Amino acid sequence: MSKILEKSLKDAHKEGNLTIGTRQVLNSVKNSKLIVLSQSVNKEMFEKIESDAKKEKIPLINFQGTSVALGKLCGLQFRLSTIAFTSLSDANIKSILKDTETEEKE
Repeated sequence: MSKILEKSLKDAHKEGNLTIGTRQVLNSVKNSKLIVLSQSVNKEMFEKIESDAKKEKIPLINFQGTSVALGKLCGLQFRLSTIAFTSLSDANIKSILKDTETEEKE
């Protein structure tokens, strides 16, 4: 798991810069900077979010873990299938994407 993503998730949660939940993210794709989807998202919903994100040119990360793991990463005691950052610097986005691409290749 990307350390940069982990830190960014915790910071964004503290600052209230996250949209949490599949439906909420789907409704606010235009306001998102980066979307993280866990493996728990059903295929139909995944494809809908993916197509909306592509239209808006928003990067998408396939989190290689369950919704439980994603929730814990944010320091929350419940499952999170989908998270969107509403505020994140371009430098952080590039670092996170680079980190997750490197992990997927390993």
